[in-house]
Amino acid sequence: MIRTASPWLTALLLAGALVGCSDDDDSDADIADGGDGADRTAVIETTAGPVRGRVESDVDAFLGIPYAAPPVGELRWRPPESPDAWTDTLDAVAFGNTCAQTLTLGVFAAPSQDEDCLFLNVFAPADRADGAALPVIVWMHGGAILAGGGNDYDGTKLARDGDVIVVTINNRMNVFGFLALPGLDSDDEPFGNYGFMDQQFAFEWVRDNIPAFGGDPDNVTLSGESAGGKSVWVHLSSPTAAGLFDRAIIQSGAGPATVDRATAEADALALAEATDCDSDDAAQTVACLRSLSVAEIQAAGSFGGNPVIDGTLITQPLLAAFQSGDFNQVPVIGGATRDENRFFVAVNETSSGQAVTAEQYRGQIESGYGDRASDVLDAYPLDAYDSPSLALSAVQTDSGIVCPGLQLDRALAQHVPVYIYEFADRTAPVYAPPVSFDYGAYHTGEIQYLFPLFRGATGTAKPLNEAQAALSDDMVSYWTAFAATADPNSSATPDWPAYSEDSPRYQSLELPEPVTRDVSELSDDHHCDLWAAVNG
Repeated sequence: MIRTASPWLTALLLAGALVGCSDDDDSDADIADGGDGADRTAVIETTAGPVRGRVESDVDAFLGIPYAAPPVGELRWRPPESPDAWTDTLDAVAFGNTCAQTLTLGVFAAPSQDEDCLFLNVFAPADRADGAALPVIVWMHGGAILAGGGNDYDGTKLARDGDVIVVTINNRMNVFGFLALPGLDSDDEPFGNYGFMDQQFAFEWVRDNIPAFGGDPDNVTLSGESAGGKSVWVHLSSPTAAGLFDRAIIQSGAGPATVDRATAEADALALAEATDCDSDDAAQTVACLRSLSVAEIQAAGSFGGNPVIDGTLITQPLLAAFQSGDFNQVPVIGGATRDENRFFVAVNETSSGQAVTAEQYRGQIESGYGDRASDVLDAYPLDAYDSPSLALSAVQTDSGIVCPGLQLDRALAQHVPVYIYEFADRTAPVYAPPVSFDYGAYHTGEIQYLFPLFRGATGTAKPLNEAQAALSDDMVSYWTAFAATADPNSSATPDWPAYSEDSPRYQSLELPEPVTRDVSELSDDHHCDLWAAVNG
């Protein structure tokens, strides 16, 4: 079995399209009903060819637009290239393929064997004026850099209510997106971080094409949740992303661990060995791996998605970049959910059929923290929680996501405006199966407040109640005001001050309405002083 995953993902897991072309004529088909009950948009000219979307809920949606050539054959494990141009109008009315993946994280993702998957989706207010230059939000999906897809996020509410353009993207993941194999760099190409290269290629597509959709290429906000948030951290630090974005929103981005080239290459060579492609000739190894089917590669075992310090896209550990100020300095929103890891503990319980026992809780703490285990058990005693599952979730929430994220936010705040939040609605609807404990304000639980009825790939969508819908309106207002002006505040929402050492405040996104609190409360609630000492 190939060694997997980044350190932060390991901690989490321990808790457990169709597009077509049609002739472009001068008929009224530009806005006519397309046969699926939805009106069609006007034709938009992109750099690769004309596209036409559908109109629904006062939003023009352009789905399944190819932003790069299919990374198959000789393009597997190569930087993305432009797609072949087309002349007939592309009916962009259905999502494209989701990228190859095996991990599902319960109902969050679904297996796929598609490599032809580099598509994006654009959501734009239908009533935007001709020549509009609206703020743009580019969304990167979560899934541990191993799973997920941009198709699961409905950008309608953000676009319509926030008067912004929303772009959701797919990118290569897992072994297909992060293989740092010796020999792949023989042509002096960047290598290893193919998934991040895809994302940056999509940002370039936005720069070159978004004016045609009514967006401003000089006002682009990168945003994402979980691995998507981690991706935003990467692009903040990346020299090759300079000038491609103007703001950043990181939701539950966790600690952005990187691996050095030697470690990444060792992982890649393990894959070659597992597939019987290992050879003393690096070029032969590469050719062998490129000849395998997706299924053959997936059958070789799991493979992690670590950001590789390749010297080009990533040149240094991310925290070092943020502490020194050597990063793309733009305003930032950053935060997490109050009960992040209840989601992952629930995934483990659902797959195993068993809740965490007291013995298992103590065993995981002792094996994970060694000499500091007694300190962790003292801070998180079992009798303070309704179940060992909740105790374990609290440990992993605090150590793996909330406190590392707060450390990064504070580092960034020495150089740029930073707005810190915690999503704290413990009544959030749950799209995953019920388990032995309450999900609370769980990892991914806030997404449905921005992207309506989010349910992952195969979960059960649940509507928000009246109070939750009001919080959703506030969050959409915060996110889109920030995208427009670099400040989340407006007359429509409670004031949200920027973080500073002199006034260390954060916004608690809670019911009945958001409240400003002192960061010391957030740090104390999550035992961040302990984790600073334990994690060094």
